[in-house]
Amino acid sequence: MSESCDHNCAGCAENCADREAPQSFLAPANPLSNVKKVIGVVSGKGGVGKSLVTSMLASAFSRSGRKAAVLDADITGPSIPRMFGVKEPVMTDGTNMFPAMSEGGVKIISINLLLDNAEEPVVWRGPVIAGVVKQFWSEVAWGDVDCMFVDMPPGTGDVPLTVFQSLPVDGIVVVTSPQDLVGMIVGKAVKMAEMMNIPVVGIVENMSYFECPDCGKKHYIFGDSHVEALAEKYGIGTVCRMPLKPEIASLCDQGRVEEADSSCLEPLAERLRA
Repeated sequence: MSESCDHNCAGCAENCADREAPQSFLAPANPLSNVKKVIGVVSGKGGVGKSLVTSMLASAFSRSGRKAAVLDADITGPSIPRMFGVKEPVMTDGTNMFPAMSEGGVKIISINLLLDNAEEPVVWRGPVIAGVVKQFWSEVAWGDVDCMFVDMPPGTGDVPLTVFQSLPVDGIVVVTSPQDLVGMIVGKAVKMAEMMNIPVVGIVENMSYFECPDCGKKHYIFGDSHVEALAEKYGIGTVCRMPLKPEIASLCDQGRVEEADSSCLEPLAERLRA
């Protein structure tokens, strides 16, 4: 070490023994957690169905005999507990929080399971919200989990950045809808993942079409699908198209999302099980 060392390794050209390793932003995992894979579910905008895709992927994963979990990182708009019909508050032993469990065996943590009144708005600034997401990773005893799905809020702001930097994310699933405008927004999410060196494992086009129950004809209510073109543009190998189905919305409202037909997501679920 030079006598004139100011301990600022970033601005030093010398390769001395005291050079500090690059700082890691990863939050420590809970000692009682063994999470094998973390998948973020993202989009550049709201209203495209990230929570629905998260819930159905976790359900499909669990039905195959694997252990699935959902970390609801959408702190200001949490909907995961309602979809799974989970209402019981999160339990704690004074040191660790323990996730709630759905009827189908999916482990869940969400801010709504910590509030006295689930209808109360969460009016917090970005850094506080980001801190809660890290707490959900470090202070929740997840136990053995084969795949954790992180339901993220829309955009490329504080929470997605916190998830990408603080959790050991293995890949992301991008959710979109058929409109041309959404394609531009999807690009932002994909490029953010590229900046963080996180692979995109699949893309899901929600509300892709409506299939007439009488004649079986597909109607493209929101315009022609562009998901294949988007996947080709960004080099995404796995593509799924989710139809508009009133029965799925009804099951979500009743807290029975685990009963929804998720066959359209099976190619992606199969890839995540590998």
